[in-house]
Amino acid sequence: MNISPARLAAGAATVSVVLWASAFVSIRSAGAVYAPGALALGRLLAGALTLGIMCAVRREGLPPRAAWRGIAISGLLWFGFYMVALNWGERQVDAGTAALVVNIGPILIALLSARLLGDVMPPRLLAGMAVSFTGAVTVGLSMSGEGGSSVLGVVLCVLAAIAYAAGVVSQKPALGAASPLQVTTFGCLVGAVACLPFAGQLVHDAADAPLSATLNMVYLGVFPTALAFTTWAYALARTTASRMGATTYAVPALVVLMSWLFLGEVPGLLTLGGGVLCLAGVAVSRSRPRVSPPGGPVVPSAPRREPTLD
Repeated sequence: MNISPARLAAGAATVSVVLWASAFVSIRSAGAVYAPGALALGRLLAGALTLGIMCAVRREGLPPRAAWRGIAISGLLWFGFYMVALNWGERQVDAGTAALVVNIGPILIALLSARLLGDVMPPRLLAGMAVSFTGAVTVGLSMSGEGGSSVLGVVLCVLAAIAYAAGVVSQKPALGAASPLQVTTFGCLVGAVACLPFAGQLVHDAADAPLSATLNMVYLGVFPTALAFTTWAYALARTTASRMGATTYAVPALVVLMSWLFLGEVPGLLTLGGGVLCLAGVAVSRSRPRVSPPGGPVVPSAPRREPTLD
């Protein structure tokens, strides 16, 4: 059975979103023991090792020179700075506030990709993002604890969102010259090298960390990093950065569900409602407009030349 490129890309994006949502559960354990920089470095080292093995098996060589600028920028900003800033920020603010602030990322992606990449932002995409952001705000407010925020924490989360958006937009051109696995592998390596100053802290924390925390750090490196970033790059190469950014609004809804299933945290009605809005917004942003030719039946609009995740 032949599977269309659009369906493969949609499946890849789904894998990324689910694994990134699961990362919030694992960070709960590892982040309580490992310092922010140490956790980022340990996660990136585990991811780089996994990706290196995958590259060796597939005999992937070095990326072309044209891809290195995007790989270096995304590696420094998204793999490196974003992970450290988010880990640090989540120690300063509660999870709800962190999720709320970081979710400005998809909006920044849309603005940057429109300005720098010439991405078109159709009304359905904008409407879907507005609905999803409303849902993310609802989830964030419903999960925020009283007095659990600090100015430093909010600033760190804002910086993480900016780094995430800039990393995604810079990664897109690199995927035109290199394979998704190459872009992810060497981006992860760049991030790991940038986090090497935290090596001493990683060794110190690992000596006292319980096995469960270390296993969660390794899980973060193998699955939400190595696998999820590769499937993300595969999907991003086949659609626009704006649409991919909108897809990540499903993460808050999945985090609520996973926290309910695995941590026993029963969500309130407001949290559930926010999660539903997140998913509804993603559905709207991914939907195709239908046009009705004069005197004819309603038919789907002509597909874009570039395959999308619709």
